[in-house]
Amino acid sequence: MLHIISLNLYEYDCQSKMQMMWHKVYPTCAAAADLCTVTGRAVIDFQGRFTAVTDRCVYSMLSDSSTGFEVFATFRERRRRDVSFLDSVTLKLQDPDVQFHLQHGGRVQMNDTQLNLSSSGQTLHGVWISKDSTGVMANFTISNHTIYLFFDGSTAQIHTGTPVWSSVDGLCVNSSSISAQRLDQYSSSSCQIQYNDSLDTSVNCSAIKDHCNTLKESPFSSCNGDVDPTPYINACSDTLCKYPSVDGLRCHFLWAYARACSLNSRASVGDWRSAAGCSSAEGFCQDKVCSDHEFCGEKISGGTGCLCRAAFAYDYKQSNTLSDPTVCSQNSGSITLIGCLLEEKGVDFSTLHLNDRSCRGAMDEEKHMVTFSFDSSSTCGTEITNNGSQITYRNTIKYQNSSDVISRQDQFYIDFSCQHTQPETKIVAFNIKDSSVVVIVKSGQWNYTVAMKAYSDGGLTHALDSTTAVVLNQKIWVELTTAGLDAAVIAVETDSCWATSRDSPSSQPRYDLIKNGCAAPGDQTVQVEGNGEGTSNRFSFNMFQFTGSSGDVYLHCKLQLCVKRGNSCVPDCSGGSKRRRRSAGYGDPAVISLAWTQ
Repeated sequence: MLHIISLNLYEYDCQSKMQMMWHKVYPTCAAAADLCTVTGRAVIDFQGRFTAVTDRCVYSMLSDSSTGFEVFATFRERRRRDVSFLDSVTLKLQDPDVQFHLQHGGRVQMNDTQLNLSSSGQTLHGVWISKDSTGVMANFTISNHTIYLFFDGSTAQIHTGTPVWSSVDGLCVNSSSISAQRLDQYSSSSCQIQYNDSLDTSVNCSAIKDHCNTLKESPFSSCNGDVDPTPYINACSDTLCKYPSVDGLRCHFLWAYARACSLNSRASVGDWRSAAGCSSAEGFCQDKVCSDHEFCGEKISGGTGCLCRAAFAYDYKQSNTLSDPTVCSQNSGSITLIGCLLEEKGVDFSTLHLNDRSCRGAMDEEKHMVTFSFDSSSTCGTEITNNGSQITYRNTIKYQNSSDVISRQDQFYIDFSCQHTQPETKIVAFNIKDSSVVVIVKSGQWNYTVAMKAYSDGGLTHALDSTTAVVLNQKIWVELTTAGLDAAVIAVETDSCWATSRDSPSSQPRYDLIKNGCAAPGDQTVQVEGNGEGTSNRFSFNMFQFTGSSGDVYLHCKLQLCVKRGNSCVPDCSGGSKRRRRSAGYGDPAVISLAWTQ
């Protein structure tokens, strides 16, 4: 059970002041009996012992076996895979079963509910919690002990108004017990993997140590008698000798010590920020929300932004790419750029576009990914080429603003393309006693259907079937239709049609109806309509039979799928020679056969 007790009058007055500006006025109240500081990858326990967390796991900072409460911390990497940082803090209560997640940017979740906090604070399940420009503060009373928690996104401080009692455990009690305090149930399976990134040659460790040792100099020296600066100096040099002094880290450890002094000493460290060349006390990246694979840091162009965590970005950087692989489908293509990689390079995604300048990327506000896409209804300047065996759709993501006199952004070009193997039309056979046949064709990236129907009228309203009597010299219409092809890109062209008295297309005798996409000159009854204009066409002829045969007629056609470029797929049937216009098709035509039995 969680035992909540009321504070006495003196404690209530202190708490009222702390609700206004807890970290600054606490020295006017009773000093913290025990203080634990977690900053960067360092844990400085209640006894002032320093331990570095070298992985990216979750650890118990403070827990009470008698009441079931626990404070645990999650460590994650930032710019380097081999240096971890405190990433979030969670306060877990057993009765009631509730968790408060203190995250980057001053965000706080109670279980799955995002809290809207202010400096005035509120009490939820016995926990008083507030937020100001420096960070998030919480306190609660359990087993006659009040525990105070502060988190600014990089540093957490846990302190008590009374000495630590016997039923508590965690790294704040004994930081050397690090392996025993790892919480595997909250940690990722890969959190213990160790990395060795290349040395950062920009780091001057000697200068770093001199900087960290300013904690022994004025104005910090006034606090040295109350708060030992040694573990803070060790934490500072341990991190900054391996990691660049960016993202506010130069002042990060000084701030943690100054705040410890404000909680444990009546002596003031004065205006240490001016002396150390540090900016205001506002928390770094407060109210900046990043995705799970990101952290908030300083951009090369200035200001702060969501940058990629090193483990997430590693494969992209090794392959020198800013995107996931292109996603291709039958009628569309898309590519997704990694938003945090663009941030690192100082690229504003809103200035990027495809070949068609009106086609911009769509930002996923939760994952911070930018997707560029095209399809048959919005080609976005996509270039289509064909080499006889493959069709290629190619586009480019680029930055170009010719209206600007100058530019401070590098020229940006990312080519991406989709390649599809040519679709092959399959051989289809059917008996005329069926009014139509539909065949599903699977070829490469294309899944489509081919249908053939025979009609007795030009309006294509009366389909022939086994009950329809067809007499010699009666006009017959044959329609070829497809479904599933992109009509904006692909056309169906009937290259040739001929009849035989047997089922083999190469058998003799042979009678031509269509040659080179045009009506065969030897038969004036043949008419071809819509050939090469779209994904369907039709032709007509007068019924006949082979002399001396049984009356069976086998009609064969060669169909060609063609990439449309203007009217390039339409045969040129003008003039006496009826030469077809040369078009760019997909390889050799395929034979379609229709068996007609009178």
